[in-house]
Amino acid sequence: MNPVRYRIAQDFDQAWLNFELDLPLLPIDLDEPNPFYVSRSDNPLPAITDTLSAPFYNPPKLFLGGHRGNGKSTEAHHLLADGQINEKYWPVYFSIRDEADVIDLDYKDVLLAIGSNLYRQFRVEGGNLTAALAKELELWRGKVEEEITTVLSNKITGVEFGAGLEAFFANASLRMRMEPKTRRIIRQVIASNVNGLLDVINKIVAEIEKIDGRTPLVVIDDLDKTSLKVSKDIFKDHFEVMTQPNCAIVYIISSALFFSKEFDLIREHAYFLPNVILTDPAISKKYDSTGYDTMRRFVTSRMSNKLIEPSALMTAITFSGGVFRELARIIRTAISKSRRRGASQISEADIIWAVDEIRNDFRRILEEEDLKVLKKFDTDHLVQYHERVNPLMQLSALMEYKNSKNWFGVHPIVKGLLHE
Repeated sequence: MNPVRYRIAQDFDQAWLNFELDLPLLPIDLDEPNPFYVSRSDNPLPAITDTLSAPFYNPPKLFLGGHRGNGKSTEAHHLLADGQINEKYWPVYFSIRDEADVIDLDYKDVLLAIGSNLYRQFRVEGGNLTAALAKELELWRGKVEEEITTVLSNKITGVEFGAGLEAFFANASLRMRMEPKTRRIIRQVIASNVNGLLDVINKIVAEIEKIDGRTPLVVIDDLDKTSLKVSKDIFKDHFEVMTQPNCAIVYIISSALFFSKEFDLIREHAYFLPNVILTDPAISKKYDSTGYDTMRRFVTSRMSNKLIEPSALMTAITFSGGVFRELARIIRTAISKSRRRGASQISEADIIWAVDEIRNDFRRILEEEDLKVLKKFDTDHLVQYHERVNPLMQLSALMEYKNSKNWFGVHPIVKGLLHE
């Protein structure tokens, strides 16, 4: 794997890399943002930072939601690079995709991932448990492994997790992702004593606080990749359990939860990252200059102006709908077209070709009923509950924006399908 080089591309090869859809914008240093980071208006990050900086009796549990691809992960990395946050907190970041199967996710998987990452990072950074705590955690590990082995009744070979807590946490993570049968058994064993796992987590937290002097802050990414049903199970049915760890936590959640009646449980702890506004139906503006400038900086921080015609860049921004990932997808698709025709610059025709290709993807998956619903929202823009809202937002066909009030907009690429 090539190391990521955060530099402005001067050719299509580097530009192709810079617009990779899931490119992580890792901080360079404390209080030094990633060169590709783009500041934006209506960002909830200052409010999240303020909440985390305030005194507390119980470490805060916060929820960050937003449209798929609009920069939640980037803002999470930016948060963890904040000097004020690092002065108060011992930061831990991980993606749930690296710890469990997001298609088949359970609240117990998330708790186990929290404990695993706290312990593994503590050890990687040179931390050593006291003899008494190490013995206590080893007894817990031994009991869990014994129960797992008993339940399996030797039906699955190679069930051993290996000696020691480090091997247990590492192998448990692997099995939660790769082995459905073992995953179910691990969950069954944890469910019989959830308080035991919470006790392990909290004792690791206490040890970190004692040695480091800071409270752990765990940021869990990609929980927005789960279905609404899974999200409800974790954050509605098991809300109390998910707030029991004695560390601060930021859960990055699905925007679908914001359109669920069950969302009331986390509403007062939730923050929503809105999409960038490019047009405003309320005041009939053709375009919002601030929004276009934000999206333009997203491109020019990654790619030299010489690689794209000015009109092509404007067209790409317009069709992105103010979502960073959508703009990256358009640019990357257009780069592919430009390369094949031997050009040194992305033309407006390349962008239109890319838009048509992406529109064809939507054409394959949107049903007639979806198009009817999208036509309605394209006319009135009212944010209101509809059974098709969540799946359409998951597909990025429908987008939410916020200025003086929240409103819906149809993905500009999808608009071309509404009157075919």
